[in-house]
Amino acid sequence: MAAAATTPSDHPAPAYAACDATLDTLQETLREFVASQLGEGADPRIEHVQRVGTGRSRENWYFTATWQDGDTGASVTEELIVRRDPAGGLLETDRRTEFAVLAALEGTTVPAPSVRWLDPDGSALGRPSLVMVREHGDCDYFVLDSDRPAPRRADLARRLCELLACVHQVDWRAAGLGAVFADPGPRAALAAVDEWEAVLRRDQLEPYPELELAARWLRLHAPISSGTVLVHGDFKVGNVLRDADDHIVALLDWELTHLGDRHEDLGWVTQPLRTREHFVAGHWGRAELLDHYEATTGSSVDHDAVAWWNMMSCYKTAVMQVSGLRSFVEGRCDEPYQPSAPVLSTLLDLIA
Repeated sequence: MAAAATTPSDHPAPAYAACDATLDTLQETLREFVASQLGEGADPRIEHVQRVGTGRSRENWYFTATWQDGDTGASVTEELIVRRDPAGGLLETDRRTEFAVLAALEGTTVPAPSVRWLDPDGSALGRPSLVMVREHGDCDYFVLDSDRPAPRRADLARRLCELLACVHQVDWRAAGLGAVFADPGPRAALAAVDEWEAVLRRDQLEPYPELELAARWLRLHAPISSGTVLVHGDFKVGNVLRDADDHIVALLDWELTHLGDRHEDLGWVTQPLRTREHFVAGHWGRAELLDHYEATTGSSVDHDAVAWWNMMSCYKTAVMQVSGLRSFVEGRCDEPYQPSAPVLSTLLDLIA
């Protein structure tokens, strides 16, 4: 089953859109849901429900669940997080797919959160949701552009590069991900253009000549993929949890994950729009990142393919903003996203 990243083109208002959670109602809803998952006699108690102020595409809530183990009778306590679909935003993705990915990764060396339960249609939690174990750590989009000593930041950048290589080295067939995603094979680049151009056609409210030009350029110059890997789809420092010593605790936000070309993630992290997030001036730039990736994986990087995916990454960013604008106009989100001048001008610069 291929991952579904879109909803029907007529944009019906989701039936669960009115089910906005308050702390009290969500606490009771979570208690009932956890009880249904654990079975009779678990008698769960839900405490410390708290909205998380990060993440633009999902609604995240921390909570603690305590219950009686049915086999041993012992009391079990877990710190958990529920990821609920928002009424609208930059992305429309599928919690079933995200749950399947995280479940598959539990048998690998990738540090991803462990999942517990799934409410795929929102019948229990008001909106499609998944519950996973809460990992503790710091999340800072611009830690590589901070006032920390440059060698420390460069060392973290190297380990982030190694983390990306670890994702790409997952044996996705052995993990069962071939049953979750379609393998685009050599035409991974064109498949990406097809997917995101379809989202653009679905969501655009007005013409965007820059995006028309970009899509045409992308089709004309699409590279052939030399092999299929697990692609994270949104690899960035802001999706990585670190402990106080900068050890990587977990890689988060797997909602855009799919099978494809490893150059896609490399193009995403080296695109001009993310220079501040991923580079350390004078110590770690595009060349260092790609060289270290080659050394870590033992596979050569196609620099022309990375450049193509740089363009595709900017195009994808702009299309997400188009979707965000439609969500705002339809009253499904409060923030008026739209394709920004920096994104559109970067697209034109890359074409030139």
